[in-house]
Amino acid sequence: MDPVGKKLLDIAEKQLGYTEKSDGYTKYGDWYAKNVDGDHDSYFATAPWCDMFLAWAADKAGVQDSAGQFASTVDHAKWFKKQDAWGTKPEPGAIVFFDWSGSHDVDQIDHVGIVKAVHGDSLTTIEGNNGGYQLAQATRSMDQVVGFGYPGKVKVAAKQATDKYAPKHAAPAPSIEKYTADPGVTSAHHDKPVTHTPLPSQEMVLGGLLALVVCGTVALAAGKAAAAMTPSSPPVRVRKRGKHHRVTPVELPVEITPADLEAAESATTIMPALSLAAAHEAEDREFWGRIAPLEEDEELAFWDSMHAESTLSAAARERAEYATTPGFR
Repeated sequence: MDPVGKKLLDIAEKQLGYTEKSDGYTKYGDWYAKNVDGDHDSYFATAPWCDMFLAWAADKAGVQDSAGQFASTVDHAKWFKKQDAWGTKPEPGAIVFFDWSGSHDVDQIDHVGIVKAVHGDSLTTIEGNNGGYQLAQATRSMDQVVGFGYPGKVKVAAKQATDKYAPKHAAPAPSIEKYTADPGVTSAHHDKPVTHTPLPSQEMVLGGLLALVVCGTVALAAGKAAAAMTPSSPPVRVRKRGKHHRVTPVELPVEITPADLEAAESATTIMPALSLAAAHEAEDREFWGRIAPLEEDEELAFWDSMHAESTLSAAARERAEYATTPGFR
């Protein structure tokens, strides 16, 4: 049995006994006009419906790609030929095409049904528009058969894979609304409105300031301790007149004359002299080494005063809130 045709048989057997209306209307032709015909032509609602019934059954069974959906029996047979799913061997589940004149010519096909069983040279079929008005089971001779279409041989797997496959890891492209949505406008994909982060309150700003004060105090204290461990003066100490000293004339004692000084100097061992530039640099290092701790003390005092003011301000604000709260006056 044709595996796809078996699904069509299951649907067809449940429809046995359906009869068209007095004006020729059938639900199968009406469905075909609304769902298959591109122009939705109402003509099909009362047209001969043997092939439109098979189109309807294929849709209900979910095998329309394998069985085809046609109103013309000739076009349907040619479609099976094009799909390399055409033959002359009877098989349950196959679509059978008839020519009452027995010409075996595809262009002369008059009727179509589905094979239910094969009995030598005869067939048991289920046909729409049987006798011109009903859905019924019939017995047909092979002499009237033009050929068979085999739905199970129609190669649709590649087409289905192309049309329906999508990588499981792929995500849909972001919509343009995601990037152009106005602030406060409800998102097209969510019920919740777009919200924005509020500006920090005064309490948050004050808290951040207090944290900065505390961190600054700790950092300066640590820096001061490290500075205290570092020598503030150069290894060689030189006593001389530098740019940080005022030069004043010196009076010699009455009993000492310049000649006596010159004589004493000539008799004294001369120590190695440092260059003037090196002496100035050494004195500058000593001077700024002594000044730096003083500047750190001033900066530390500034941060301490800021911390004290912030603490006092917070306390004052709490007292003010307490005083204005009903029931606490």
